[in-house]
Amino acid sequence: MMKPLAKSKFAAILSILSILALGATFSLGIGQARAGDDVSEDQIVRALSPKPKAPLTRGLSIGPQTTDPAPNPTEVKLIDSVRGRATRSLSSAEREEIAEVAKDKPNIDLTITFNYNSADISAKSLPEVQKLGRALTNPDLKGSTFLLAGHTDAAGSDTYNQDLSERRADSIKHYLMGNYHIAATDLVTVGYGKSKLKDPTRPMAEVNRRVQVVNMANKTTASK
Repeated sequence: MMKPLAKSKFAAILSILSILALGATFSLGIGQARAGDDVSEDQIVRALSPKPKAPLTRGLSIGPQTTDPAPNPTEVKLIDSVRGRATRSLSSAEREEIAEVAKDKPNIDLTITFNYNSADISAKSLPEVQKLGRALTNPDLKGSTFLLAGHTDAAGSDTYNQDLSERRADSIKHYLMGNYHIAATDLVTVGYGKSKLKDPTRPMAEVNRRVQVVNMANKTTASK
C-alpha cells in the first residue's frame, strides 16, 4: 500500500503532467489554425511589394534614397518581349529565362483549384482570385508588371500538364482583366506543367497545383 506522503507526491506529478499535456495540446491547436489560415489581401500586397534598400551611411549618402533598384536592361528587354504574347507562344528557352529572372523577385504562391480536367476556376477558389485582383490594383502595386506562372502536380504526361498549366494561367489572367481592368500588357503568363514541383518529395500533393505570382517590374522601375 502506498504511503500518504508517496501518494501526495504521485498526485502532484500527475497534476503537473496533465498541465503540460494540456499546454501542448493548446499550442498544437494554435499552430494548426495558423497553418490553415487563408492568405489575406494585405499579405499578398506585402509579399509582392519591393523590399526597401538598406540605407547608405550618412557619409556615403548622395541624393534621395529609393526602394527601387536600377532596372536591368536585359531583364527589361525580356519582359518587354513577352508582353502581350500568347502563353503557348513561349518557347521552353524563354520560359526558363523568365524563371531565372523571377527567382529573386517579390513573389507569392497561391493554391487556386480548378474544375477537374479544366481551366475553369473552381467556386471555392474564386475568393482567392478576387483577393489577388484587389491586391494587384492596390495603389502600392497598381501599374506593375506581374508574372502569373501556372504549375501542376505530377499526374499525367509532360505534354498534358504543360498545356493544362498554360490554360489555367490564361484563365486567371482573363479573370483579372475582365473583373479588375488590369491591362493585358501588365500580366505575363507562363506555364511550367509539372517541371517545377514545389514539393518534389510529394509529387501528387496539392501544394504543387499552384499559381505563382511574381512582381517582375514594379511601377516606378517599369517607368524608368
